[in-house]
Amino acid sequence: MGRESEKSTTAKKAKPIPCAWVLFISLRFQPQVLACSKSTASNSSHYVTHIPTKPIDFRRVRNNILRMRAVVIGSGVIGSSIALQLTRRGHAVTVIDRNQGPGLGSTSASSAVVRFNYSTFDAVMLSWESYFHWIDWKDLIDGTNEYSKNPNPDSRPHYAVMEDRGYVMLDVPVLPHDRTMKLFDQAGIPYEIWDSKTLAERVPGIDVGKYWPNKPVKSDEFWQDANGTLGGIFSKHGGYVTDPLLASENLAFAAKREGCEFLYRTAVVDIKKSSDGRVSGVEIQDFDPEKKTLINSPSRIIETDIVVNVAGPWSTLINRMAGAGSDFTVELKPMRQEVHQISTPKDLLPGPIIGDLDLGTYLRSAPGGITLVGGTEPECDPMYWVEPEKVDEVNMTRTVEVFESQTYRFARRFPAAQIPSSPTGVVGVYDVSSDWTPIYDKTDVAGFYVAIGTSGNQFKNAPGVGFIMAELIEKVESGVDHDNDPVIYNCIKSKHSINLGTFSRKRERNAESSGTVMG
Repeated sequence: MGRESEKSTTAKKAKPIPCAWVLFISLRFQPQVLACSKSTASNSSHYVTHIPTKPIDFRRVRNNILRMRAVVIGSGVIGSSIALQLTRRGHAVTVIDRNQGPGLGSTSASSAVVRFNYSTFDAVMLSWESYFHWIDWKDLIDGTNEYSKNPNPDSRPHYAVMEDRGYVMLDVPVLPHDRTMKLFDQAGIPYEIWDSKTLAERVPGIDVGKYWPNKPVKSDEFWQDANGTLGGIFSKHGGYVTDPLLASENLAFAAKREGCEFLYRTAVVDIKKSSDGRVSGVEIQDFDPEKKTLINSPSRIIETDIVVNVAGPWSTLINRMAGAGSDFTVELKPMRQEVHQISTPKDLLPGPIIGDLDLGTYLRSAPGGITLVGGTEPECDPMYWVEPEKVDEVNMTRTVEVFESQTYRFARRFPAAQIPSSPTGVVGVYDVSSDWTPIYDKTDVAGFYVAIGTSGNQFKNAPGVGFIMAELIEKVESGVDHDNDPVIYNCIKSKHSINLGTFSRKRERNAESSGTVMG
């Protein structure tokens, strides 16, 4: 490709340089993207406003897209997924993470639930498309079945596995079934409507009582009799990924195998920009993840064409370094979360995952008779917000208060459950947006992209996010005005399309969001 292109441009010097080639030149040698409007496309005198002094490196041109240098900040499941897809598209990717390896931040505290109950069609489609990537996980990692031009069958000794157990969302007024049914019908997701009798039959041991609205577990009202019965909407597809940490490792290994570089125990201390405001580099320094401090060593700068902020609860600090965020209509803030494990003979294996907003929990089974219990942020319970500068100071020890709130709600739904005397589980800090919907977008800083505000509910979408972010980045760097003409991603599995404007930093707040982590 490089030699052929070089030969053709040399032989036809008299012809104007096509707009696409101007873009390649601008990306390689100039921080800004040179605009080429339709009105000037026919006028050769307006094609080039700057000629680079260096020769063009045509080895970095692939399928009319420049091979960009990209820095991805964060190697959780989403950061590693983005890195993999950018690498497979031929870009030179470096991933930076403060931890010792992939997936050791918020990802490690995920319940890894796979569900499709979202409030917008595009969010439903992203989860549905990602579901098929989880089903084809081994192919995705190995690059087989057309996932990569460099397939390597059986590349790993172990692969993450999705347990396809199904998912039932119990009745609750704030999440009416008619809205979910309409979205599922549009997406082609099979479902069943269960009445209380069917729910009791399909989920043995469950109390089908209706207890809405949520009440504090220490109040007398919490233990009052049910005010009716409930059913739910059930999808036979969905479930959970057995090992979220292994899923991150799989993605990171696949990216590294195809040429991506990972720098662990490394912190970003500054985002460098050129004179016109475009990102040009990332300043990094060695980091001690145990002490959560920078190591007294010289910093260094990685030159880059683009930066992707996937830093989880630290994303706000990275945005500040880049000077991005002034046009966000969605606010972001870290939140501390706990998920507890209960070993009980009344575990839910092999039954479906349960979303129980009626009582304020979600429940999923795990191997060995374990049930994971997480909260759905009941309004009657406090939420533990964290200032961005104090994420490293968060108490990562499980608390009796949250343990009791979650396990008592679980015991109310499953009366035969045996509650342990002390908390067992995990603590994490999630990057939460004000409408609990992620931001997958460009920013007002040229070359600076974000996959943030994942709100603890985007693990399931990690495979799909890699694809949509790679598509978004290439389209924007090719001159697409995503803010005014949103990029449309054509799904490769579910044969639908996703309007990426739904995840814009400048969107109207999603008032129909359930407002919950829920896996």
